[in-house]
Amino acid sequence: MSNMDFVTQLIWRYPVLKSNEKEIRLMCEAVIKSYEAGGKLLVCGNGGSCADAEHIVGELMKGFLKKRPIPADKKAKMLEFVPELSELGIEKLQQGLPAIALNSGAALTTAFANDCDPDLVYAQQVLGLGRRGDVFLGISTSGNAKNVYAAAAVAKSLGITTVALSGKTGGKLKEICDISIVVDEDETYMIQELHLPVYHALCATVEEYFFKE
Repeated sequence: MSNMDFVTQLIWRYPVLKSNEKEIRLMCEAVIKSYEAGGKLLVCGNGGSCADAEHIVGELMKGFLKKRPIPADKKAKMLEFVPELSELGIEKLQQGLPAIALNSGAALTTAFANDCDPDLVYAQQVLGLGRRGDVFLGISTSGNAKNVYAAAAVAKSLGITTVALSGKTGGKLKEICDISIVVDEDETYMIQELHLPVYHALCATVEEYFFKE
């Protein structure tokens, strides 16, 4: 199966996303390029989009449509150093694709919000975690979430490829990001209903590229 078949399938199932096809493909290509170079994906959002960020990480850091078993040589090396891993079920471990949901750091997020500025909680994490060659994915149904925008701005300054996943007009996030996927809906819940299949297509496409078997 081609690494772009999942995007074709996405458009077939959700024709309303046809106008976003080019940007969706560019997002997939950017993430694949980053992973090939040893980079990672940084994701963030608020409310339902916060949950979406966690969802994306969950699909990338373990098997999504594939099992992703650990290669035999890597497994052997792990057992060489810690033989007890065989008793802990090492064969159940799966290969992950590095992704971080910036909203998952509750202690850091609340500390920075309390001590400094809640609009910069994600920007602070991008500054600490982001490296040139990474990809930043900011999710905002309006495109105007201040903390997501600030994070995108910092990411861009660091040479990180920036991707917006939004709705309505795309807001400020659309203007600053390298790739902007603005789904054609105005109601928040309807926007979110289209975001989910978009990022599922991303996760499936990237997984298919790196795990052929």
